[in-house]
Amino acid sequence: MNLREALLVRIHVPVSPETFRAMLAGDVAAGERDPVLAAILAVVRADNPLGDFGLYKGVAEIGLGWESFQPGPDAKPALGEAAMTSLSPTVILSLHAPCSEEDPEFLEAMDRIMAAHPWEIPVIEIAPTWLAERGQ
Repeated sequence: MNLREALLVRIHVPVSPETFRAMLAGDVAAGERDPVLAAILAVVRADNPLGDFGLYKGVAEIGLGWESFQPGPDAKPALGEAAMTSLSPTVILSLHAPCSEEDPEFLEAMDRIMAAHPWEIPVIEIAPTWLAERGQ
């Protein structure tokens, strides 16, 4: 086994309730029809380090969940109202990038994801990690 350094990128993407219900029901193409998720997946699938496994490109784990949040009085939320707890149907994309956080292609891709994300404060986690590979 060999180890290689990478960045773990986890992006919490809001989807419509209809998209969420369809995905829960097994409609795997529903995310492709959701404008926000489709835009972010398009960035992941573009020519950049996101989801790059060498022989495979655009690799992403897609998980379903809910975000719970309470906007403050000065917030301008995409969903919900100030001081009221809201739940947002959310897709969590987990992907890996075999580069450093200063890589220009990585930064450009992340800028495109931030531009496509509708939340006032997107939840995007980036952490260093190691990936196990088969030895040569």
